[in-house]
Amino acid sequence: MMQKSLYISDVPKMSWGNKPTDGGHLLLEPEERKLLLAIEPGAAEFIRPYMGGYDFINRAERFCLWLVDANQATLRTLPEVIKRVEAVKQFRLASKAPTTRAYAKYPTLFRQIAQPNSDYLAVPEVSSANRAYIPIAFVSSQVIASNTVQFVPNATVYHFGILTSAMHIAWVKQVCGRLKSDYRYSNSLVYNNYPWPNAPTSAQHSAVETAAQRVLDARAAFPASTLADLYDPLTMPAALAAAHAALDKAVDKCYRSEPFSSDRTRVEYLFALYEKFTAPLAPIGRTRRRRG
Repeated sequence: MMQKSLYISDVPKMSWGNKPTDGGHLLLEPEERKLLLAIEPGAAEFIRPYMGGYDFINRAERFCLWLVDANQATLRTLPEVIKRVEAVKQFRLASKAPTTRAYAKYPTLFRQIAQPNSDYLAVPEVSSANRAYIPIAFVSSQVIASNTVQFVPNATVYHFGILTSAMHIAWVKQVCGRLKSDYRYSNSLVYNNYPWPNAPTSAQHSAVETAAQRVLDARAAFPASTLADLYDPLTMPAALAAAHAALDKAVDKCYRSEPFSSDRTRVEYLFALYEKFTAPLAPIGRTRRRRG
């Protein structure tokens, strides 16, 4: 039986994004941001782009008040911001959950904060199973990730390449949760348990990096397209599909030289590798006492 929180490979940690639990008072639609700045231009330094899983895939624009390092004296000069902070406090006080009511003491802050200081690789919690790959991408540290996004700080192009490969998606299809028919990606169940290539050679590592960068370059050739557009199973650009096919081959070779004929053979190989990575040490037998 698969363990839900076993961290079996030496890779960067994946974490959930930030959870506001604010009644929507710290979050801003584009028009709300525009109106707030028209009244209080000084609020600009506290407004950051905000991204949930849907926003990420569809490039929907949202913002939030990010007051982690806000100076209290400065906040008192921003009455419209203070109104929103007071509304957060009242929302939390009205909650049936004791832990949420306790956070009414900190109305300027999100309920859970996990924002990285570095740029990060973002993975949406929910993604359509109709896509050949889960859309993932590098995101600026200035963008506040919501709790419907999981992120890997300091991720490299190699990490991106493995996670956006057919090998990883074959694993996702077998072990991830589901929201209706959609994938529900979990760091504890999917990412932490994924058997990454065991000691790939420098040439194999470089091949994945090169192929992964070509995927990113193929995406960049369509700047007006969202990730939803690019990974639509009917309209995926041919150049992007070709770049992914080359990446799939490079990742497969990190596992074995013989090609995988199907997702089934990939999954069989991965589960065998999982068993190898997680096999407990053989118990040490009792030493018999010598009779003297």
